[in-house]
Amino acid sequence: MTALNNRRFLLAKRPVGAVTRDDFTFEQVPVEEPADGQVLVKNLYLSLDPAMRGWMNEGKSYIPPVALGEVMRALGVGEVIASKHPDFAVGDYVNGALGVQDYFVGAPKGFYTIDPRLAPLPRYLSALGMTGMTAYFALLDVGAPKAGETVVISGAAGAVGSIAGQIAKIKGCRVVGIAGGQDKCRYLVDELGFDGVIDYKAENVLEGLKRECPKGVDIYFDNVGGDILDAVLSRLNFKARVVICGAISQYNNKQAVKGPANYLSLLVNRARMEGFVVMDHAPQFAAAGQEIAGWLATGRLKSREDVVEGLETFPETLLKLFSGENFGKLVLKP
Repeated sequence: MTALNNRRFLLAKRPVGAVTRDDFTFEQVPVEEPADGQVLVKNLYLSLDPAMRGWMNEGKSYIPPVALGEVMRALGVGEVIASKHPDFAVGDYVNGALGVQDYFVGAPKGFYTIDPRLAPLPRYLSALGMTGMTAYFALLDVGAPKAGETVVISGAAGAVGSIAGQIAKIKGCRVVGIAGGQDKCRYLVDELGFDGVIDYKAENVLEGLKRECPKGVDIYFDNVGGDILDAVLSRLNFKARVVICGAISQYNNKQAVKGPANYLSLLVNRARMEGFVVMDHAPQFAAAGQEIAGWLATGRLKSREDVVEGLETFPETLLKLFSGENFGKLVLKP
């Protein structure tokens, strides 16, 4: 095999507040040959997710933190170009934790093959990947929607929120999205079929909730936390469900995370707030993927990917998630 060089980002220190380029070491090293039981994958697309900010912190979480000096963790899709593993052949396309680098060499733990003939590769990181699984199980298993209920989704034009809202529509719910900017709000209504929108950048969210949800909120799918969570809590209906999928407004805090001030609404309304981690549902991924693929094929579900080129742009591109610059699922093409 011709000698290959691997560009990669290593976590150099624990970020304080927003991530900067100085939190990483960017280096280029020769690519090693795979050992027995390993594969060599050329990374084609990498998933950039808000969860990556949490993975950089030390402390107990649902997954071990990225160690200092370790390649920054990232899910991705790529092509196997060398293999010493019986389950993967040269030419296979795979989905797995490939890391922020040009090439992955190692044991393909948790990897699975995908078919680029059935969908564009970036889609396996959005609707057909962990993003789609997150939206599907967080809404259906935790939110438990019933036809006719009102569902509010924050971060609604983002990767998870946009899919969750469409699934809620498929299930017969009235869906209101909270997003930032006219273009995103227009997209939710005109392209994805949301029933109402609240532009948090241009209006008071609580006033928007009174306008768009005059009969209250049955399910709140929370991707942002903070003040928006507080506002929605004040509008909950009896036996409402709050799905804590993310809290992107809090991930870069230098102070303590802001908890919900209106949590007594849960008591008054006998409502439920439940956290969600997608890997708890791994045994059901295949079945969910088939249903999502069916919705995509019939046009009932749409997926939008925001692809940025250039591995070297990783730190700055990641920050687009926290400024709201991305439109759809943020993907990095090395």
